[in-house]
Amino acid sequence: MRSRFPRWLAGTAVERYVLDFEARIERAVSEFAAGLPPGSVVLDAGAGEGRHRTHFARQRYVAVDLAVGDAEWDYGRLDAVADLRALPFRDAVFDACLNIVTLEHIPDPAAALAEIARTLKPGGKLLLAAPQEWEIHQAPHDYYRFTRHALAALLRQAGFATFRIEAAGGFFRLLARRCLNSLQFFPAPLRPLAAAVFVPLGLALPALDFLDRERNFTLGYLCFAEKQS
Repeated sequence: MRSRFPRWLAGTAVERYVLDFEARIERAVSEFAAGLPPGSVVLDAGAGEGRHRTHFARQRYVAVDLAVGDAEWDYGRLDAVADLRALPFRDAVFDACLNIVTLEHIPDPAAALAEIARTLKPGGKLLLAAPQEWEIHQAPHDYYRFTRHALAALLRQAGFATFRIEAAGGFFRLLARRCLNSLQFFPAPLRPLAAAVFVPLGLALPALDFLDRERNFTLGYLCFAEKQS
């Protein structure tokens, strides 16, 4: 799940403001890596092109993916090509695991989380990001969207006893993203007019996100979990 944005805005505050979910994920991965001891063995389950590898220079990073998500991606740096429902590793070999916007692409997400838990050491940590309100992507390998309650149930079932689930913004963040998404539906001659209407809305609406206290409308969730000892 990777949104397209003008290259000249890549890495800027404007991009981070607009692509808030992606920015939250990057911050969470960076903080997750910083909290792990040097030499920890970290599994990136659903690594894609391994874009999070740079955060784990102090750890041993192991990238695994089935390599069917995006035909344009370069899967050449994977350490293993494998189905996350049948990981080719012994029990309890990893200190930590990432599973970033991958769970929705697995036909049996419970089986994948059970395999992740199997390969984690007792007390091993998991950072999971999953969408709730998102368009179909990487079709036909796109099967699920998750509420916070579904994620909690799946984590418990897999053997994670301690976890925290955070919504990635609320209704107005979601609405802002949809305003910007809407530009793709206008033919080229009308796109400047549509942009004049929807881009200002997309930039202004996040300022109202504090009004949504329950966060039942959200792009997705970040989950911080620990395998029970």
